[in-house]
Amino acid sequence: MPDDDDPICPLCGRPIPPGVPQSLHHLIPKLRGGKGGPVVLLHHICHKEIHATLSETELARDFNTVAALRDHPRLAKFLAWVAKRPPDFASKVPGARRRRGNRL
Repeated sequence: MPDDDDPICPLCGRPIPPGVPQSLHHLIPKLRGGKGGPVVLLHHICHKEIHATLSETELARDFNTVAALRDHPRLAKFLAWVAKRPPDFASKVPGARRRRGNRL
């Protein structure tokens, strides 16, 4: 059950209660110079969608802020969908779905 003290996922806006799969996202990927840089706590499902959508290079170059991630058309569609789900919702989506050469 979500508590008022639970952290909020900056992407989908839902609380992240204890025990819910969560992960830290490096706004600039570690392999692209982001080691030790800013990180944000996300639902694991939100984090997986970022990496299924964007390459490390795209993340470093164009999508290195929460605002930029939220504005990406595919992520915006996903976030609108997942925001309607309970905070502990987890999907068993198969591996990466990124299509090479399709940035937006």
